[in-house]
Amino acid sequence: MTRTVVSSHKKTVIIGFDQPFCVIGERINPTGRKKLAAEMAAGDFSTVERDALAQVAAGAAMLDVNAGIPLADEPAILAESIKLVQSLVDVPLSIDSSIVEALERGLSVYQGKALVNSVTGEEERLEAVLPLIKKYGAAVVAISNDETGISEDPDVRFEVARKIVERAHDHGIPKEDIVVDPLVMPIGAMGTAGRQVFALVRRLREELGVNTTCGASNISFGLPNRHALNQAFLAMAAGAGMTSAILNPLHEEEMAGVMAANVLNGVDANCGRWIRRFREPAPEGSAEQAARDSRSERRRRRAV
Repeated sequence: MTRTVVSSHKKTVIIGFDQPFCVIGERINPTGRKKLAAEMAAGDFSTVERDALAQVAAGAAMLDVNAGIPLADEPAILAESIKLVQSLVDVPLSIDSSIVEALERGLSVYQGKALVNSVTGEEERLEAVLPLIKKYGAAVVAISNDETGISEDPDVRFEVARKIVERAHDHGIPKEDIVVDPLVMPIGAMGTAGRQVFALVRRLREELGVNTTCGASNISFGLPNRHALNQAFLAMAAGAGMTSAILNPLHEEEMAGVMAANVLNGVDANCGRWIRRFREPAPEGSAEQAARDSRSERRRRRAV
């Protein structure tokens, strides 16, 4: 079983076929959020603080941190954001930028083993990003497109992923440190997008032996009732072998889909996480509620 190990200064997370699905919180990203972009550019990180805490409380195992703001000093803002988020939460981070200088600045201040988002199959990008991954001992998201763009042919996307894995190996980076994004197309624009990505995830697992991720909400772009579609997609993708995704953990439907997949894939021992999250509270005044109150009071007294 391939296991991708990432860590913060306090906590280790394993992305793997035999592990619970890894939820990577997407909200620390100013793209499409004008207010957040303006705040971060002005040195105001109050929303970043709130989003970091809220996502971890909602169940995110990792957080993606992006500071892509036009005309701003992205390397400096990204580094500051990473330092702040690591001071607030103990989960590992995905350092997200299309600018190599920003990735290096972020890696230089990061405490632990980061996940870098991302590298593509483009020659220039490979030769710029892979040496950084090796230098800092990070893991990396490999996006299945190259100089020709994003192919609608899943076989082409698979071969781009293979190329990235092989080039990473040439740089001394093991496949365990490669998490492939097979690229999820909007189902509203391409009716075969779901079947394509599920088949591609299976190939990536069985033939390349790599972990996978995606931007989960891409599947429902342009359609109504997106949360229901995203929920079903996440459960089906996990069933096909996908091991992580970047999503908004504050959306309860999507998180329920992930947690259900963990139960059905046998990676939620004794359904423990599911039961803790969804068990209905005991009726007020019942013997069960009284027993719980008594246990809580004993724990409180021991803590005093």
